Amino acid sequence: MKPPASIRLKPDQPETGKSPGLRNRPRKVAESIKDWITDQNLVPGDRLPQEQELIKTFAVSKGTAREALKVLETQGLIQTRTGPGGGAFITEMPASRARALLANHFFFKNLTISDIYELRQALEPEMAANLAIQLGDQEIATLEKTMVVYDHPPKTIEEEQQQRIAELEFHERLAEFSTNPLQGFICGFLISLLKDLAVCRRIYTRPNPELRERGLSYQAQLIEAFREKDANAAQSIMRAHMASAKRLMEVQEAIVNRGFLPG
Repeated sequence: MKPPASIRLKPDQPETGKSPGLRNRPRKVAESIKDWITDQNLVPGDRLPQEQELIKTFAVSKGTAREALKVLETQGLIQTRTGPGGGAFITEMPASRARALLANHFFFKNLTISDIYELRQALEPEMAANLAIQLGDQEIATLEKTMVVYDHPPKTIEEEQQQRIAELEFHERLAEFSTNPLQGFICGFLISLLKDLAVCRRIYTRPNPELRERGLSYQAQLIEAFREKDANAAQSIMRAHMASAKRLMEVQEAIVNRGFLPG
């Protein structure tokens, strides 16, 4: 088992001292293993070679090989199992975990509703146009089932919150149906931010019939466009939906923030 020439490493050096090159070596080895995985056409569930074979293949020490595997495990690309039949297995990072890790990057960035909707306005109309051609009866039925949660006025504030989350889940389903994995991931990530952003959670505790009614109306129109496989109509409806939701949410954001100011 020999890695391609483009990813072969120089023989490992004695791991002494604290030079940046030695500290970075496990990461470089991890990247080489990733290249090798691609070259070998391995998929989630496949097992990596045993430790001794990795050491020989990549010309590294035992310590470097183990650190490289730790890097890959931290990245969510492998999972180590112990016991008989154990070893390092390739795994696929769930989108939910990837979104959670990415959200940590924005924890101190003071994101606003405007920041999020600026991207939603750019991405979701195009996604809706693509989906209009692709969606079948089963996917459309899934969307309609989601809408049942908020097709009536809420009776309690708890139901109000549940309806807001379900309305966002309608768009999550659209992101999951996207055949463009990058488009779907980014759109889904923006939805997850709207679920978790502190100001949004405060907004969802306030009665907001206009947000529900307009959202439901636009989504019903989207369903019809999907049934007709009308990409232009779906794109136009989603563009109007995002513009309307942005305005309504920004108004609520201003009210909530003003209400929490001292005095």
